[in-house]
Amino acid sequence: QVQLVESGGGLAQPGGSLRLSCVASGFTFNNYAMSWARQAPGKGLEWVSGIYADGSHSDYASSVKGRFTISRDNAKNTLYLQMNSLKPEDTALYFCAKSKYRDYVYLDGLDDTWGQGTSVTVSS
Repeated sequence: QVQLVESGGGLAQPGGSLRLSCVASGFTFNNYAMSWARQAPGKGLEWVSGIYADGSHSDYASSVKGRFTISRDNAKNTLYLQMNSLKPEDTALYFCAKSKYRDYVYLDGLDDTWGQGTSVTVSS
């Protein structure tokens, strides 16, 4: 079955960087778009970024555009999120998610299967 395992979270100072990883298994990784989403304490799920199956196109929420970079390595079945210039409001549990499609990355196109997430805390 689909399995997604996130890692790379932790504590970072404002202005710092973290790189999240998500290792996928149980499906043909290079056939599906992938996304990152996050849930801050006491708030709802927020879509962060997504990338097409072949890596040809990516998109970002306005809150992270210019600071975060999504990428994927289809040979390693791994999705990444490079997070720079971190802000306290980036504090959240970050999830990766598989799309139902090759070229649609938004929340309404994502599968129901999610990983356990990796926690990111941005604080001085």
